[in-house]
Amino acid sequence: MSLLGRNGAGKSTLLKIMKGSVQHDTGTIDREKGIKISYFSQEIPGSNPGSVFDTVAEGLGKQGELLSRYFRGGDDDHEKLHGEMETHQAWTALDEVRKICSLFHLEPEAPYDTLSGGRKRRALLASALVSRPDLLLLDEPTNHLDIETILWMEELLLKSPASLVFVTHDRAFMKRLATRIIELDRGRLFDWACPYDIFLERKQAYLDAEEKKWEKFDKKLEEEETWLRRGVKARRTRNEGRVKALMKMREERAERIDRLGTAGFRVEEGNRSGRMVMEIKKLTFFYDTRPVISDFSLTVSRGDKIGIIGPNGCGKTTLVNLLTGGLSPVSGTVRTGAGVEILYYDQMREQLAPDQSVWKNVLPNGDKVTVNGRTRHITAYLEDFLFSPDRLDTPVAHLSGGEKNRLLLARLFTRSGNLLILDEPTNDLDMETLELLESLLVEFEGTVILISHDRAFLNDVATSCLVFEGDGVISEYAGGYDDWLSVKERKTAETQSGRSGERSGRDSYLEQKKSRKEQERKLSFKEKRELEDLPGVIESLEICKESLLEKLSDPEVYKDGEAVQTVSAELEKTENDLKKAYLRWEELEALSG
Repeated sequence: MSLLGRNGAGKSTLLKIMKGSVQHDTGTIDREKGIKISYFSQEIPGSNPGSVFDTVAEGLGKQGELLSRYFRGGDDDHEKLHGEMETHQAWTALDEVRKICSLFHLEPEAPYDTLSGGRKRRALLASALVSRPDLLLLDEPTNHLDIETILWMEELLLKSPASLVFVTHDRAFMKRLATRIIELDRGRLFDWACPYDIFLERKQAYLDAEEKKWEKFDKKLEEEETWLRRGVKARRTRNEGRVKALMKMREERAERIDRLGTAGFRVEEGNRSGRMVMEIKKLTFFYDTRPVISDFSLTVSRGDKIGIIGPNGCGKTTLVNLLTGGLSPVSGTVRTGAGVEILYYDQMREQLAPDQSVWKNVLPNGDKVTVNGRTRHITAYLEDFLFSPDRLDTPVAHLSGGEKNRLLLARLFTRSGNLLILDEPTNDLDMETLELLESLLVEFEGTVILISHDRAFLNDVATSCLVFEGDGVISEYAGGYDDWLSVKERKTAETQSGRSGERSGRDSYLEQKKSRKEQERKLSFKEKRELEDLPGVIESLEICKESLLEKLSDPEVYKDGEAVQTVSAELEKTENDLKKAYLRWEELEALSG
């Protein structure tokens, strides 16, 4: 189950309430007796004394604490420690820690503090799973992970028997894992009871219906206000009920929390660069004796949108630093074309001053910014990045990860440029801001080079990808992530088919033979009748689907949780029946010739 909502909506707080580490103000939570709940926080501790074994064992509570004490040694009362371990059955948990370290490809003896960010996340996820929880709560588990590790995590979680509630802005991850969407919107929870793709369709229908309802309400309120201003008639005793109804409408309008606006930022495009933006020749870079980039050449042309793909630690940020002049190559050259103005987005947010306010980080002096030739007050400009006026004096240190990312974009886009270099810009951004950033980059007439582990983002933006393939080799592929993946799978298939050419030839012959037989077969009388009836069946199912979508688009239905579940289940069944009907129609049409 995926918990969805904007940055700052309260998703992390809700997970902590479910875990029991934060107390709710009102209401009740019924937990099944003896239920095991594990929690994975989006905040990864930078320093954690002890080994990987100690970190993983923490997930076992008292058992893990005793195991860590035993293997660290130095305990004054060995006999007492042995007794405690027997009492808490700590020895039986030892195998669990070792097994999960092996499964997660972790070295138990390695000091936690020496691990990369990605491996720290692996260790903490192992800690959350080692107790075999009934309910696993994950807060942004894919943040700062490379694609290979995200795919590995997806497979692991799909096989886990635990019930799963997770917060993520990774759409590919959500599509793969979520069977149900719970949305936290303006302080209310909505249970959509469907996968992500269907949720998008239903959510839009709901928002459209809500907009119409509000328009109707506001029109009625305006009419009643006009009536009241007429004076004498409104004050007559027999109209007191109408006056009271108007007062109630005023209260309802005042309490109504309008849907938050959408981010509306734009890049200030600089002067048009030359056709050749960057020429890279035989670029080589080593760390110690390890090749990071070896003999890499590329010409970047105006309008290119280049994605950079590779595991954490392979050298993606190093490549960007070589391109921007932050590092000098061992050999090779990087030549920047005429008129190129670079805007660089730093994934580590080193450009933000944590002790300074939101306002001062964007505009150290004054209160006006000029973007694309238009001068605006800083308050209006930052509202485009979803910062309300009361947040402008907030120190950066108090912002969420998503807010920091939006603030860095706000600061970046006050400057003009025709070459955007973005190092993991998608981390922590909510869905709407992500989609807007995608549109901005696609429509940007300049050139874009971006590092990202967001597969959906790369598919939508990149016109080509640079892939780190090991030993310093970087290869270029046309298209986004899925295009590269299809080339990779095709090469693998060709390699395998080369080893079994004879069998493939025989299979092809049998397939052709089977296909000819199917083409020669005629429709039976029953199948002819079925083909004639299918258009009517499909039409009925389409009408039923529209009716159910209309029900779900009515905000009133969400006041009854059981009604939402019933309608959602009916809609899911209708959509499955409709899919089967279309497939059957195509099959019979093909046979009918």
